[in-house]
Amino acid sequence: MRICIVGCGAIGSLFAAHLGRLGDVEVWAYDPYQAHVDAINANGLRLTGRSDFVARVAARSDARQIPPCEFGIIASKSTHTRAAIEATAHVFADGAVCSVQNGVGNEEIIAEYVPRVILGTTFPAGHITAPGVCNQDTGGSTWIGPFAPKPASMDEVRRLAEACTRSGMDVIAMEDARGAQWTKLIFNSASNAMGALTRLPHGVACDQPGVRALMSVLVAEGVAVARALGITLDGDPEKMIDHGREVAYHHKPSMLQDVEARRTTEIDALNAGIARIGREAGVACPMNEAVAAMIRGLEHSWTLA
Repeated sequence: MRICIVGCGAIGSLFAAHLGRLGDVEVWAYDPYQAHVDAINANGLRLTGRSDFVARVAARSDARQIPPCEFGIIASKSTHTRAAIEATAHVFADGAVCSVQNGVGNEEIIAEYVPRVILGTTFPAGHITAPGVCNQDTGGSTWIGPFAPKPASMDEVRRLAEACTRSGMDVIAMEDARGAQWTKLIFNSASNAMGALTRLPHGVACDQPGVRALMSVLVAEGVAVARALGITLDGDPEKMIDHGREVAYHHKPSMLQDVEARRTTEIDALNAGIARIGREAGVACPMNEAVAAMIRGLEHSWTLA
């Protein structure tokens, strides 16, 4: 089996490194960050934190150097989805491509370029500490399933899940993964947005009563939208927020990491995505609308400095 990881940031590195330990899987990785690519090729891809090992991965910053692959795992930021799949679509001319990205709207973009798509959502988290090195901050499961209207077969979904699980990533194959996706979407939209606006790690933010109350309002709006779409959530986002406080107290949500680095955030795929879909479904989401506006204002402030 040949798999290409597209976007070798924290999540992509977790999948690439784990899969790279399997003798029957050939792992390639595409990322435009040349120093990261060079370090991976020279020294292997190292995981630290909850994991501690080095795996061999063939990394490239030029996707034309990557051979055809049976499977792709898109792990780039949602803001880079189109650029990432445009660069690598030829690699998957006869393959199935799975998104494990944050938010909504990624699979629709991927489906414009490849024949078969797998919807996915993942809970492990980490951060790049140096070129070629990723710290795994938290563990957790990943859920994947066919994405309509261009679905991969369930056989393909199961094959990818089986390989990832053998590698040490707990990946669950499902006929319908939308419930898992929306559970993570709602959790992320509450925890990421509040972390980005307060500049506080997840657990510290949860300990501020006013901040935690706003998280609950964001959750309630997201749950209402999912219900309007006929999606049954796989878990309770409120309980997940509290669980995250216990197991990842000092973890900085990815949107907070983006804000600190003055990078464009994934707000359009998170809070703004929930608000947009809510409008289409006739569900008002004023708090998600407000949070999206504040994050966009924060992003604009960086252009004035």
